[in-house]
Amino acid sequence: MTIHKEGFTSIAIATILFGVINLLSFYLISYDHPILSWIIFIATLGLLIFLISFFRIPKRQLTIEENAIVAPADGTVVVIEEVQSDEYFTDRRIQVSIFMSPLNVHVNRNPVSGEVAYSQYHKGKYLVAWHPKSSTENERHSIAYRKDGKEILVKQIAGALAKRISNYLKAGQQVKQADEMGFIKFGSRVDVLLPLDAKIQVKIGDKPLGGVTVIATW
Repeated sequence: MTIHKEGFTSIAIATILFGVINLLSFYLISYDHPILSWIIFIATLGLLIFLISFFRIPKRQLTIEENAIVAPADGTVVVIEEVQSDEYFTDRRIQVSIFMSPLNVHVNRNPVSGEVAYSQYHKGKYLVAWHPKSSTENERHSIAYRKDGKEILVKQIAGALAKRISNYLKAGQQVKQADEMGFIKFGSRVDVLLPLDAKIQVKIGDKPLGGVTVIATW
């Protein structure tokens, strides 16, 4: 397991705060209230470990398959439905939405290899990630991938806690399946808009792994 570059600054700041808080606790509290001092140590250590784990990149056997569309994120499948496209596409699409809790790995990966046909950041609200309107009203970054004349759209969507979306792709760029395409800090959601003839390989409640689980084929 390694730590993602997006976490370096946050972890450094958290480590300094951990040290300062516990030094103050040791010198000011531990003599008269040792139990309280231990509680502060355990609580702050737990928060630091949680923060470090949030930015983890676990070692995985990533899926590279010509006709497969892999999950762009870890999480839970919360939506599989036919929708009218509201961005980039003008036709109807199958939407697969993956909700990412703060406990999930938050690296986002390319679902397919091909060309980045569209890359657009949108300012917006911070509704809870499972809210039906979060796909269209929340802060988000949308990426369209083109492969062999077929296209899909992926939306990185901020949630009530996620206040920073990082995306590394630009229009015209050639990308490889399962490589990193971005990162979302804290709880969030990723929508994938697929052609109607795509064969869905997951169901509501499934817990896909980003870059590993095949969510559809075409």
